[in-house]
Amino acid sequence: MWTRVLGSLLMAGCAVAQTPAASSTQPSAAQAAPAAASSPAAPAVSARPAASSTLTIPSGTKIPLALKQAISTRNAKEGDPVYCETTFPFVVDDRIVIPAGTYVQGKISRVQRPGRIKGRAELLMHFTSMIYPSGYTVMLPGSLENIPGADKTSIQGSEGTVRQDSDKGKDIGTVASTASTGAVIGGLSGGGKGAGIGAAAGGLAGLAIAMISRGSDVKLEPGTSIEMIIQREVTVDANRVTSRREVVVRD
Repeated sequence: MWTRVLGSLLMAGCAVAQTPAASSTQPSAAQAAPAAASSPAAPAVSARPAASSTLTIPSGTKIPLALKQAISTRNAKEGDPVYCETTFPFVVDDRIVIPAGTYVQGKISRVQRPGRIKGRAELLMHFTSMIYPSGYTVMLPGSLENIPGADKTSIQGSEGTVRQDSDKGKDIGTVASTASTGAVIGGLSGGGKGAGIGAAAGGLAGLAIAMISRGSDVKLEPGTSIEMIIQREVTVDANRVTSRREVVVRD
């Protein structure tokens, strides 16, 4: 009997000893739950749109240029090259698309010498390519829109033909000058009648000189300010558009 009593007491003691150990694990689990709940979530990273790698030069864009070589209808030929340089940057959406100092190349498409009796000198050129300071080259369709740096010339037609102004005033001056000279000579030799004859003879001589002489040629000096117009939309690589200053810094 005493053996059963001792066994019962021993089992009851073990049960009492195990009860606090089991309950002691509960607070730790309860504490873990609030800690997990209080930990901040990782912030979401917003995806930014990548900058476009292409830039567009709209059709109708006007670019100021400076001529790099002299051109004259006196000796120019169809197919001769034309060299220019941009004088001011062109910007689209706060980005430089055509920096100042970019080279523009073209060619002469038609040349017309001035006539002896009628016909003015004419020159037609087109622009074919644009070379950035980095060496990046873009083909383009460009024509001459204006030529503010040239005297006694005008732009004719949609293609931008350069036409020399009329020489009528010059011809009239030649006739008047020779008539006056003839009148002086005739007056010295034959009085009033001789002056009239001399004036008529001098006038005829001046008219003959005007008829056999050509009109003035179109002459464009180096540095002449001209304006190019882009005839259709042109796309360029934004990663290759650099200014001359940037190229120097990178070197």
